[in-house]
Amino acid sequence: MTGAPGVPDPTGYDPDRIKCVVWDLDGTLWDEIAVETPTDELPVPRAEMLAAIDALAARGVLSSLASRSAPAVLDRMGAAPEVRERFLAPQVSWQDKSESLRRIAKDLGIAVEALVLVDDSPYERAEVEALLPGVRTLDPGEVPALLAAFEDREVTPESRERVRRYRTEETRRAEGERFRGTREEFLRWCDMRLTVGPAVADEVPRALELAARTHRLNSSGLTPDRLRTLAAADGHELYTARMSDRFGEYGIIGAALVDRTAPGSWSVPLLALSCRVAGRGAAAAFLFWLMERARESGAGEFRVTLRPTDANLEMRILLRQAGLRRTEDDDDRDDGAVLARSLEGGDLPKPPAWLHVFPRKDADA
Repeated sequence: MTGAPGVPDPTGYDPDRIKCVVWDLDGTLWDEIAVETPTDELPVPRAEMLAAIDALAARGVLSSLASRSAPAVLDRMGAAPEVRERFLAPQVSWQDKSESLRRIAKDLGIAVEALVLVDDSPYERAEVEALLPGVRTLDPGEVPALLAAFEDREVTPESRERVRRYRTEETRRAEGERFRGTREEFLRWCDMRLTVGPAVADEVPRALELAARTHRLNSSGLTPDRLRTLAAADGHELYTARMSDRFGEYGIIGAALVDRTAPGSWSVPLLALSCRVAGRGAAAAFLFWLMERARESGAGEFRVTLRPTDANLEMRILLRQAGLRRTEDDDDRDDGAVLARSLEGGDLPKPPAWLHVFPRKDADA
C-alpha cells in the first residue's frame, strides 16, 4: 500500500515532499522541437503526458514547465489554452534548467526540493542534479513509477482544489504588482480573514496532510500517524484555521495540536501552516489566537515543541517574536526543544492589522 502519509513508498518516491512536477517540452511533453516547426502551431502533446499531468493535479500536485527554448514558444502556447492552463509559473528561455527551477520554486512559494524535473536530456538532468542536489530528476519513461507512488493515497478537498488555488494566487501576485501603494496597504485591500476553531471530523485529513507536507511553517515535523494518535487522546484538541480574501478561499491553511493534560498549561506539539500563506501574517495570527484562547481558559503558560530544521527558520523567528524561549527541562527530549512563555500579566501579541481573525461559529459548541 502507498496510502499512509509519512510512510516511505516502495516506488522510491516520497509523495509528501513532491509539490510540483516540472516538465521539459521538446522530446518530453511532445516529440518535435517547437522552434523548428514550419508553422506557428505547436507540436501535438503526447497524450500519456497530458494524462499524467491531470492525474497528478487530481492529487494536488502542481505542474510547471522548464524548457531551454525561445520564449516565443510560450507565447504560442497561448493559442492552446487547453495545454497552457495546465502549467503554473512556466519558464521557457535559454537559461540553465537549474535557474528555471529556482525561479519556479520562488514564484510558487515552495522549496526547490519540492520539485521533480521530467526531462528526456541526460545532460539537462545532470546539470540540475549537480546544482540542485535536492531535486529528483526523471526520464519520461519513469513517469508511470511516479504516478504509482500516489495511488491509493487519501485525497483531501484542499488537494483537489490546489491547482485552482495556485491559479488564484497568480492573480493575487499580478494584482500586487499593479497595486499603487505599500505592501501593507495591499494586504489591507485584500480584506484577509482567518477563521479558527476546533477541527471537525472532515477537517482531520487536511490537518494530517499539513503535518506531512509543510516544512517552512512547521514547528516540529510531527508525523501524521503520531498526530492522529495524539489528537484522539484525552486532554488533546486539534485546531484548524481557514483563510479567505477578496480573491477567494484559501481553504484550510493551518493546523495546531494542543495538549492540555498538564494543569495550568497549554502545550502545542505541532503548529503547521501552508507555505501559500507565508508572509501574510496568518502564522502569527493563528499562534496569537491560540495564546489568547489559552489565557482565556485559565492557563498560565504556553508551550510549543520546536524541532529546528534547515527549512523552518521562518517558524523559529515567529516563535521568538512571540516571546517563547527555550525551557530548561527539555535536555533529554528526542522530539525537539520546548519553548515557553508566561501568559500571566501584560498584553499578548496582536495579529497584523491587515488580517481579521474570527472564531468559527461552532468553536464553542
